[in-house]
Amino acid sequence: MKQNERENIGWIDMLRVVACFLVVFSHSCDPFVAHFDANPDMFLTGVMYGSLVRPCVPLFAMMTAVLLLPVRQDAPLSVFYKKRIGRIIVPLVFWSIVLPLMAYCYFTAVNPSTANPQLSVSDYTETTLLQRLYTFVFNFNFDTTPLWYLYMLIGLYLIMPILSSWLLQASRRDIKTMLYIWGFTLFLPYIKMAAPLLGYAGNYGHMGLLGECDWNVYGTFYYVSGFIGYLILAYYLKKYPLDWSWKKMAAICLPMFIAGYAITSVGYIVTNEYFPGNYAYLEVLWYFTGINVFMMTFPVFVTIQKLDVKPRKWLSKAARLTFGIYLCHFTFTFLSYDLYDIPSLPYTVRILLAAVTTSVVSACLVWFLSRFKVTRMFVS
Repeated sequence: MKQNERENIGWIDMLRVVACFLVVFSHSCDPFVAHFDANPDMFLTGVMYGSLVRPCVPLFAMMTAVLLLPVRQDAPLSVFYKKRIGRIIVPLVFWSIVLPLMAYCYFTAVNPSTANPQLSVSDYTETTLLQRLYTFVFNFNFDTTPLWYLYMLIGLYLIMPILSSWLLQASRRDIKTMLYIWGFTLFLPYIKMAAPLLGYAGNYGHMGLLGECDWNVYGTFYYVSGFIGYLILAYYLKKYPLDWSWKKMAAICLPMFIAGYAITSVGYIVTNEYFPGNYAYLEVLWYFTGINVFMMTFPVFVTIQKLDVKPRKWLSKAARLTFGIYLCHFTFTFLSYDLYDIPSLPYTVRILLAAVTTSVVSACLVWFLSRFKVTRMFVS
């Protein structure tokens, strides 16, 4: 960390802890959402709470930008790539193998008593396990769902040195212009949903927009969309912090968050009514790079930034565990769901207990692994 960033470490540590718990909480909601029409009350509870924590991943991306942008320009690209991507590859490979093994062992131990609708016998056989142990070279699988972020993060690392060169010479107005363009791309998922209703039939059956087709996935806004916008936004807010009073902060951020949450939660429910079981459409409402999730993410980020939390030893220790918790927690959400599958417990209480239990168990495992030099590389 650069010396001039030292004063930010307190709020960055808090941001890491908050974002990590929101991720765990989100995955603790997923089994409830997966009930859909089989149990509408569980579905609605999962959606309402799952929608509330959607800023989790964008906060991680923004934290990365605060810590790493601008990238040092006095060293070769290979130095940055080796340090940042090298740190990701080892845990990515390790947990891509260990998480399927953990899930297989747990599922075979509790089967057939598990009530988790995300799990099925056909998904946990020796054949499927073997496939998951090597196909991670192509992509993540269900057992390693959270690792999708690591694949994406590597992509961000690849572009960050190039992005830094522009940011260092860009004026405030230039950066704002790029953010406005990125802001428009946050609406594209909804434009894509609405286009068929307005008569758009796609190109040869392909429903992509603005140049996308079967032979080209790189549409007009491809290069200025996605998580790269969160990197630029975080850099901008670090370089030009908001000077709003708490009164102005509340007047702007609170309605913004509430509106974003309403669109996310109610939109998910309504979309399920009109397109039941259509995961492609349902996920649009939960896109991390959709306008509604941005409307929730921005208030959380600037509020934590304004808190200007002072460095605390306990907070720093907790923050150091977050990367490992993110990597290993997913299987423990299965355990926690089954552990609290008690009819007398309200669904809200089950989700909260599952999230807390998963976080504590994961933190203990990460703390244990971090104590040994051989295993430390898998969680830090």
